[in-house]
Amino acid sequence: MDEKRAGTDERRMASWIGKLILVKGDVVSSGDLVIDGRVEGTIELGDHSLTIGSGAAVVADLVAKAVTISGTVTGNVHGASKVELRATGSVDGDITTPHFVMEEGATLRGKVDTGPR
Repeated sequence: MDEKRAGTDERRMASWIGKLILVKGDVVSSGDLVIDGRVEGTIELGDHSLTIGSGAAVVADLVAKAVTISGTVTGNVHGASKVELRATGSVDGDITTPHFVMEEGATLRGKVDTGPR
């Protein structure tokens, strides 16, 4: 690998599941993750950020430090610091987080718990 390419790989801040990818099973990452494809299972990122893109379809429970949802999620969402549901996003499940933001146009079928743990 040449030096220029090695520097590019080191600067990559997030992993990515592209729109043509279907993952069935558990996804565990020790870094930030962006999903534009489909995931069925569970997603655990611990102390990292998860972004669900506008074309993504996720059937999974989500656990991350911060979660931003612009696509479709069926499952429970736990954001240790924040969950943001964008205008194009939808969640069919419960959300647990200390800080919740929901833009106009987003849909939620479930409950939101922002109380202390």
